[in-house]
Amino acid sequence: MTAPAVPTGLLARRGFADPAAAQRLLAEPGTAALARRLGDEGVDRLVGLLARAADPDAALRAVARLAEHDGSPAVEVLVGEGPARERLVAVLGASAALADGLVRHPGDAAVLHEPDEPVPPGRLRAELLRGVGADPADAAPVAAEDATGDDLRRAYRRRVLSLAGRDLADPVPERRVGDVGAELADLAAAALETALALARRDVGEDASAARLAVLGMGKCGGRELNYVSDVDVVHVVEPAEGVEVDRALAVGEKLARLLATYCSGYSAEGTLWPVDTALRPEGGAGPLVRTVDSHRAYYERWAETWEFQALLKARVVAGDAEVGAAYLDAVRPAVWTAAGRTGFVGTVQAMRRRVEAHVPAKEAGRQLKLGPGGLRDVEFSVQLLQLVHGRSDPHLRSGTTLAALDALAAYGYVSRADAGALERGYRWLRVLEHRIQLARLTRTHVLPTAEDDLRRLARAAGLDGTAALEERWQETRARVRRLHERLFYRPLLGAVARLSTEDARLSPEAARARLQALGYRDPAGAMRHLEALSGGVSRRAAIQRQLLPVLLGWFADGADPDAGLLSFRRLSESLGGTHWYLQMLRDDGVAAERLANLLTGSRLAADLLLQAPEAARWLEGDSELVPRPAAQLRAEVGAVVARHRDPVGAAMAARAVRRREMTRTAVGDLSGVLDLEGVGHALTAATQAVLQGGLAAALRSVAARVGEPLPVRMAVVGMGRLGGHELTYASDADVLFVHEPREGASEADAQGVAVAVATEVQRLLKGLGPEPPLEVDAALRPEGRQGPLSRSLSSFATYYRRWSDVWEAQALLRAEPVAGDPELGAAFTALVEGVRYPADGLDDAQVRQVRTTKARVEAERLPRGVDPRRHVKLGPGGISDVEWTVQLLQLQHAGAVRSLRTTSTLGALAAAREAGLVGAEDAEVLDDAWRWCSRVRAALVLWSGRPTDVVPTDVDDLEGVARLLGMPAGSAGALDDEHRRRTRRARAVVERLLFGWDDADERGASDR
Repeated sequence: MTAPAVPTGLLARRGFADPAAAQRLLAEPGTAALARRLGDEGVDRLVGLLARAADPDAALRAVARLAEHDGSPAVEVLVGEGPARERLVAVLGASAALADGLVRHPGDAAVLHEPDEPVPPGRLRAELLRGVGADPADAAPVAAEDATGDDLRRAYRRRVLSLAGRDLADPVPERRVGDVGAELADLAAAALETALALARRDVGEDASAARLAVLGMGKCGGRELNYVSDVDVVHVVEPAEGVEVDRALAVGEKLARLLATYCSGYSAEGTLWPVDTALRPEGGAGPLVRTVDSHRAYYERWAETWEFQALLKARVVAGDAEVGAAYLDAVRPAVWTAAGRTGFVGTVQAMRRRVEAHVPAKEAGRQLKLGPGGLRDVEFSVQLLQLVHGRSDPHLRSGTTLAALDALAAYGYVSRADAGALERGYRWLRVLEHRIQLARLTRTHVLPTAEDDLRRLARAAGLDGTAALEERWQETRARVRRLHERLFYRPLLGAVARLSTEDARLSPEAARARLQALGYRDPAGAMRHLEALSGGVSRRAAIQRQLLPVLLGWFADGADPDAGLLSFRRLSESLGGTHWYLQMLRDDGVAAERLANLLTGSRLAADLLLQAPEAARWLEGDSELVPRPAAQLRAEVGAVVARHRDPVGAAMAARAVRRREMTRTAVGDLSGVLDLEGVGHALTAATQAVLQGGLAAALRSVAARVGEPLPVRMAVVGMGRLGGHELTYASDADVLFVHEPREGASEADAQGVAVAVATEVQRLLKGLGPEPPLEVDAALRPEGRQGPLSRSLSSFATYYRRWSDVWEAQALLRAEPVAGDPELGAAFTALVEGVRYPADGLDDAQVRQVRTTKARVEAERLPRGVDPRRHVKLGPGGISDVEWTVQLLQLQHAGAVRSLRTTSTLGALAAAREAGLVGAEDAEVLDDAWRWCSRVRAALVLWSGRPTDVVPTDVDDLEGVARLLGMPAGSAGALDDEHRRRTRRARAVVERLLFGWDDADERGASDR
């Protein structure tokens, strides 16, 4: 009785792509008989069994062919129970080539019953050798006379079937990738040994003249071979006792060629794989076999960088084990010194780019092996890290990608998260590669485009459809590429590679010698810091041992390496327990080098970082070093002040924001992100924000004492460098306080409250606490320190109309509202326009008054005992000279020339030049001097960590300031000369434009 046909609709739902053909195959006598052996509803059970295959249609076609031989081992596996049947169905649905082999040799199905565990290498070797009649116990096995290459091919294919069955039936194939690659590599080694046994048989007695060792390279050497791949080998020959070298080489070459023929030859039983010897010295142009000494000589004298990278995976796979070991002993040391070759890292990186560039454009987005985000990205990343760091760390010297990646993570060279992501990507890409190759047992690494192939691949990889396959492929590709670029182009690699092997190891003896050679003043103290940072077995200590050899050199390039190392230790003790700090320094060489330069070059920046160590993460890039917009800072300060009911706490929170922005600015300045103007604007914006916050806190504090609402509106007007957006790191905040009584309030009440508020602002912002204080200086107010701390708008108007002097008009040139009531600030600006920009300029008496005042300032305000030529602010040709010259021009001409109406010194100078009030050459000299002296002034504070305007005489301090100005090492004397040259030229211009001195006598009197 014929079983009813399975409906095509049901077959389609069970995954059959051609239900009609499946229906016909199920009805064939052999298939139907096989189904009946499965019991009641046998056809349904067979359909259900095949539906689990990657390609149910292909599996059914193979079953129909196998069923023609009822009672064969393959059929018995199908009708049996247990894992063997699952493996057989998986194979039949995933590999047409293995299915064809089973049809020819159904008895091979017996291997599918083997335990689900890796087959030991010795068993593989013995099985293949016995297959050609050779004795595995022999030191040099020889095949039987009647053995053929087909015996080898059949035995090899049977072992592939066993492995593929276990692999394809695994529901989580990624976990098996390492075992699969290792077993395939061991199987290849067994095949090479067996092919060599056949070759010995063919050569006859002469074979004993040559002791031939076969070294596996590439994936074979690393025990991570694919199902179908070229097998890279190198042949090494030594003569047997009493044999001439030339004869041994000739015999060895004959054996090597025969070995390759047996492996790559083709017959009805198929082929194994090509034996690729291109990695031998001189490649295809070199001799096929060499002695150990010949190999050693080549690698010592001629080998290129890529050849050492290839040697990383070398291992003995066949032939004479002693000769193979001698070869490894001879060449392995060169592998772990190769990174010290000039340009090594760049050469390896360029090699990866060349490999990628040769991928055909149509394959680039589908290449699992060579394309962006493919297997080569993982392998090159791991190998470069191994070669650079493996010189000093033997833990990294594995030829297997996954084992090496584990070691890199375990010993801190790669973060665990990055290593885990890279491993997952690698494993999944290898699964895809294996599944694609198994389909037809062809050497391919390209993701297919045909829908049927994609569907089979997705199911073989355990995914639900082609869309899921494409999505995961693109995600994996992007993630692997991102990690590759982070690790492979890690800037620190080049610096580590340039170290000697001893320096890279950072042994105590090497460290002491290096510290002395690098110029550390206190090598013993530096050693204590090194021991504290790198001692022990913690992951943190391991990463520090990677970083410190390079950092020591970078510290030594700075002006004070000892201070840099000490600051680094203190910073590391604060941050070493965080997840990002050491990882950032290890993975981002830019950040590490920036930190080293900062810690050795600036006590101010080091102190600021130690107050807020988390700011070190800004060093990773430039984005965090860009100053925050003024409006954003005002909003932030307003929010933190509002959260603190206590005025002191509110002011301290506002000062904390300023300290943070000072840190950002200093780091950005030292990292080259900010120029002089950028520093001035950034520090001004932070100071304006803290003044706004301080005023808010003070208003609240006074209101708590006198009651609300307060009878006054207030504004703070910035003066001097604050108003000109030209603050430096140690600048005070020069201000005027302006108030207006509210409607109905008396002048006296408003005045009293305004003075109380201004006093509170000064107290709160200068107050004690961990945050840097801000000196709020109101000395530029009318009547100076003798006048009221705050004035009403009308009081200012009366004063300026009746009593103001030229110096007060000059001070107002840089007046700009910076905090408080914006309408009041705008009203003040309108009020003083006519004062600071007089319509008729200055008369002769007023010009003389400006000149006289400037001369008095030079005479009275210079600190006693200081050489005027070393004072960057008040000295001849310094900041004050340039500013007074520009301000005189503004007072004389801004009434008529509107472009002069700016609070910026350089902006006003440029406007004066444009208006023809200053010659181009004079303007250039003044601009240069002002910039130079301002940069020196900032460098003085950055270097010393304290406010000073005097160029030091101490050589070490001069050297530190010179470095901050971008001058090379040893520029202490050159800094003095450069400063005098620039200021001398500027002073000559100032004497003409400001003092009106045109003859030599007057200039000489000025110098005296």
